[in-house]
Amino acid sequence: MDMPPRLNLNFLSFKFRSPRKVLSMVLLLLGVSLLGYVGSEYWGMYRTQKQLEVQWEQQAATVRTPGQPRLAAHDLLTRVSIPKISLDAIVIEGVSRKQLSVGPGHMKDTAFPGAAGNAVITGHRDTFFRHIYELQKGDDILVRRDGQLFKYQVTGKKIVKPDDVSVLKQTTDPQLTLITCYPTYYIGPAPERLVVFSKLIAQTADTQAVRPAGN
Repeated sequence: MDMPPRLNLNFLSFKFRSPRKVLSMVLLLLGVSLLGYVGSEYWGMYRTQKQLEVQWEQQAATVRTPGQPRLAAHDLLTRVSIPKISLDAIVIEGVSRKQLSVGPGHMKDTAFPGAAGNAVITGHRDTFFRHIYELQKGDDILVRRDGQLFKYQVTGKKIVKPDDVSVLKQTTDPQLTLITCYPTYYIGPAPERLVVFSKLIAQTADTQAVRPAGN
């Protein structure tokens, strides 16, 4: 007589655990996708900064060349360096989400860096402006623009609400204001803004930026 088939308990056990396995696989794929997205964003940021650096160097090489037409103020590229936090970046004109994804952004309704008034530059807390909270009174901020080197010195900083527009107030003296979201390592949309204030203390010809055309 034939024996009845044995019940495949392993099969039942697999079916019982399958939802958990499916969930684990979904979470794994989601994590990989997020890592890929973040990686692509950082790569795009790096690539765009390198392209802007080439453009900035071309401007710097021709700014003192006789006969070259002067660029409009909004077409001039600005380079910001902060030695204390090893920041060196080309500033984008505008502060849209897309613009800030590739560099710090200059607010169009504020003064241009180096000019009289309050020049305001914003940046993401998880990229270019990650470490500006470390800046203290007396630290240097270097701005290169239109063949000139502008040296700013930090005068203070404070935490404000996102709707506090007093930090955008224009001034008669040349000032530079840096803004980023705060707290720096907050998860999700940060509830406050960190503002770093600085004043212009020196202006000289940017001999480091001036290079022979074609080099």
